[in-house]
Amino acid sequence: MGKVAETIRKFRVFISAAEASGDSHCAALISAFQKSSYDIEFVGVGGEKMAAAGCGLLESTTGRASMIYKAFRHVVHFYGLIRRIRRFLVQNEIDLVIVCDSPSFNIHVAKAAKKAGIKTVFYVAPQLWAWGGWRIRKLHRFCDKLCCLLPFEQEWFCERGVDTVFVGNPLVEGLAADLSSYSRTDARFDAANAVVALMPGSRAAEIESLWAPMQEIALRLKEKYPGSSFVTVAVDAERQQILESNQIEGFGCEYSTGAVSETARRADFALVASGSATLQVAAVGCPMVVMYQSSRILWHLFGRFIVKTKYLSLVNILAGKELVREFMPYFVSVEPIIEAVENLLEDKNALAGLSSELISLARPLRQGSASEHVAEIVLDMLNRC
Repeated sequence: MGKVAETIRKFRVFISAAEASGDSHCAALISAFQKSSYDIEFVGVGGEKMAAAGCGLLESTTGRASMIYKAFRHVVHFYGLIRRIRRFLVQNEIDLVIVCDSPSFNIHVAKAAKKAGIKTVFYVAPQLWAWGGWRIRKLHRFCDKLCCLLPFEQEWFCERGVDTVFVGNPLVEGLAADLSSYSRTDARFDAANAVVALMPGSRAAEIESLWAPMQEIALRLKEKYPGSSFVTVAVDAERQQILESNQIEGFGCEYSTGAVSETARRADFALVASGSATLQVAAVGCPMVVMYQSSRILWHLFGRFIVKTKYLSLVNILAGKELVREFMPYFVSVEPIIEAVENLLEDKNALAGLSSELISLARPLRQGSASEHVAEIVLDMLNRC
């Protein structure tokens, strides 16, 4: 009888995402709960995918996602939203709070939950191992369970006293059970007719800083390889419209919305904005060069001193070496990037070897369904509320 009563109890969970990637992760998580017998109401902040999955939104946040120094224009709005969330958590019965990624925003949501006496699950670990390690104290205070997406993070955070579990990585879900099926042989590559994917990221600031130079690189490649073609993928129709409206003269590209991995499977090579997309590209064995733009002044004043990792892209961090060329930040000239891409396109053996290494790198990220794993953790915590 007690077990039956437990399964029919209604829970209310607040869930927070501030970017398109978090919106996708949270939508998949909400869908995973639908496989259980629990009656759970989700409310929170996020985007269209969360709303479609059944989350009641206090406000849509994903359209305002920005990057580092370009985020200040949104500071006033987000602090107003934090105050609204704080009031909501105090005035409503909430059993658990889940915050997904975007630590600069979500640490404030977790703090509000702590003050309201509500336990909090962090889904996606903040990259404290790369920079800002002092923030571990805040994580101690406001995080009751940390669900990380990279294998090495579990040990790193556990050693520092944070209850952490590696749940797998949702970015590689939906791919073939054996990633080796995506491996490319040297026969696949033909520089003269290469399909090159341009992936400038999903945040407005990334698109603003990377889309034009990626097109410039593409035009230079087209001069050398007239038979080459270009594809790009946007996270949604709004981002696709931004890309199309900022297409430079003389450039031609096939646009689509959807999964990064699907576009990468079609491509022979990719130019990728640094971030989680690099793991999706790696999982399907697509050779790549990683790019990231930044303020030259801020990088030299602060960035190069606070970043603690030898490499900056996730692929190279996981590999422990420069498996792929990374230009982070590259500042102004794209000439070194063009040279690196051309050198790779001319070396079929190197491309085939890189494809195989990328798949080997991504294979440990497969741990079943990350969403279902997190759902199990959350249900266990709810049962102990």
